[in-house]
Amino acid sequence: MELDKMDENDWKYHGEGNKSLVVSHVQHPRVLRLLKYPAEDSENPPQTAEQAYRQIQNIVDFSSNVMSSLLGEKFIHSGEVVKLPLEFVRQLSIKVQHQRPAWRCDKVMDIYSGCALCLPNLTSPALHQPTHTPPLCIEIKPKCGFLPSPKHVSKDIKTKVCRYCMHQHYKVANGKWKRRSFYCPLDLFSGNRQRMHFAIRHLIEEPQNNFKVFKGGQCIYSSKEGSDESPDMNSLLHHLRPYFLHTNNRMNSHVTSKAVLNDFIQVLVNALLSSGGGDGSVVADRQAEGRGFCEASIFNKERIRHGSRGLPSDSVLFRILQTQMLDTLDIEGLYPLYRQVEQHLQDFPKERTRLQIEGPYNEAFLEKLQKCPSENDGSVEYAVAKVHQYRVAMTAKDCSIMVALVPSSEEEEDNESLSSQRQLRDFRPPAFSYSASILDLDPKPFDSIPRQLRLDQKIVSCYLRTGGALPKGPVREKEDCTLLFHPM
Repeated sequence: MELDKMDENDWKYHGEGNKSLVVSHVQHPRVLRLLKYPAEDSENPPQTAEQAYRQIQNIVDFSSNVMSSLLGEKFIHSGEVVKLPLEFVRQLSIKVQHQRPAWRCDKVMDIYSGCALCLPNLTSPALHQPTHTPPLCIEIKPKCGFLPSPKHVSKDIKTKVCRYCMHQHYKVANGKWKRRSFYCPLDLFSGNRQRMHFAIRHLIEEPQNNFKVFKGGQCIYSSKEGSDESPDMNSLLHHLRPYFLHTNNRMNSHVTSKAVLNDFIQVLVNALLSSGGGDGSVVADRQAEGRGFCEASIFNKERIRHGSRGLPSDSVLFRILQTQMLDTLDIEGLYPLYRQVEQHLQDFPKERTRLQIEGPYNEAFLEKLQKCPSENDGSVEYAVAKVHQYRVAMTAKDCSIMVALVPSSEEEEDNESLSSQRQLRDFRPPAFSYSASILDLDPKPFDSIPRQLRLDQKIVSCYLRTGGALPKGPVREKEDCTLLFHPM
């Protein structure tokens, strides 16, 4: 990327979150992630260019030094900070403004610092060989995959119903979404193929901001926040059909929509369960603790024909779950330790640096949270280590997985060794080569913890107030589910 020859016309709007806006290059598989500010600060940036640079460098360091070690290097793309010409950034801001969703326009793009994070565009994977069919990329935000221990929670319901399912009621009650999603993260993280198939099916039916499909770098399936309209499933099936027309090595133009959807979900389950080239040993620790089922999930436990094997120990889901489970105290058990640290910092402000409250996110930071004593010895070091563990776990609970599926050419199908990539061959041809990546790995701010506690209290009280009453799904819901799962 030649920074002195940057042209806004080479870039297009890609998407945005709460804190940053992303543009992608029209030819090269690259994206730029730029910071956003509240619109009222548009004339008066809330931080200097040096502070903006440090903020983005912190994101890179946290990803490469902390999350990469916990989640596995093979899944992480940390990127690098770049300094862009200010005139390019200003013109880019003007160009993308009309493409932004109206409800995101309460914030504006940072046009003052010229700093951005440059990353690979994971929706456009580099192909080994050009194929007639563009790659499919599926973005999944899996959310938290376990129930907290009863030791630290004040409301028993938190040990029975997962945070995601409770949060759904709160979001619908507050008008963020019109309909509740029947997806439950505990089904996805179970390692049981039937439950995972069921979970992905419900992500597809009500994707909200937890499921997107890209074809050749273009988003072809997603939800619009606050919209009354359901995403167009028929349009998705139309895009998917050419990938799943082969049955028993013969083209079959009469493949039903149900078969296309089932095959698509099956490929995704295979990719998520893949051991990625390690020993593939299976770990099922949550099931033994009885923390693997959520009472709000509408999956019928009696339908499980094969015992839950758990997740392969080097699969992408297992690594995410293990990192999430660094939150051993729940926000309720953690909050008193946060208050202890906060009081200590008020008494000794210079300790912020030694305790690495805002970084730097280096090996010493990772060592602090990995060597935390198992018992509370009353020290501020213990409290800080638990707060750091919680912040890392929150990042893992909020991350996204990008699964890239590249249809194999006929030559590749005859070749059993596909370098570092694996082939999904245990359903029906055509095979796909694939890769999984983890993204959205920003550090969570130390001072966001009180807000997390307040949100947790609101979500739980809303769920208890409504009695966990679920909107009735259509009758076909249960009829269809029995047809989804065929012996594998």
